[in-house]
Amino acid sequence: MIDEELVRCRPCGYVMKASDLGDVCPACGLPRNVFEPYRERVSPNRLLILSLDIHPIAIHLSQTFVALTPMLIIFHLIFPDFQATIAHSVITFSVWALPVSLIASTISGIVDGITRFKTLRTPLLKSKIIYSMAILILSILQLILFVPETYTWVTIVLSFLSLGCAVKLGLLGKHLLDVILPGTYVRRKKKNTKYAPKTKVEKTETADALERPKLVKKPKVDPEDTGE
Repeated sequence: MIDEELVRCRPCGYVMKASDLGDVCPACGLPRNVFEPYRERVSPNRLLILSLDIHPIAIHLSQTFVALTPMLIIFHLIFPDFQATIAHSVITFSVWALPVSLIASTISGIVDGITRFKTLRTPLLKSKIIYSMAILILSILQLILFVPETYTWVTIVLSFLSLGCAVKLGLLGKHLLDVILPGTYVRRKKKNTKYAPKTKVEKTETADALERPKLVKKPKVDPEDTGE
């Protein structure tokens, strides 16, 4: 994709190969005459790493296990006789697989953040790191305290806390994906304060200040000092 000519839809910001462009934009459906030439500004090495989608794949794996564990536990407690053997096996596997998948997600997330943003010190990335560490600690505690086929309230609480952290991570990730696409961003004009009209209060105060004569207090002179 780097060596081919790229075009970008001005209204929605969709970027694609010029050779794949049809009569309309695949994203917004507007006619092809709204497209303009586009040059990829990401270096080939960075683009190659991002195109592998390692972090999204790892995230989906961990999200599967973190959601499966509490849901299956609750389902088994409600219906204890329904496929109990299978339920126990899947729950046990999910509890053991969750920390491993979270480690893979954290490492891939760090690589993705450095590659995409060249830093990990942005507010959203800092928040993601904090919640990633929290869910990793919770999953390890759950694994230590977990007893197969015995689901105590501690296991249930830890699994739901992990799920809550996963939901928060998803919302933070949505903010990183929900960026303003090129072509949709409208720059706001800065107000020229130098020539901006003053408010009514400012006009009134200025007019009153000009109309009022300045009162200069003369120093009092003692008659004895003048010799009179």
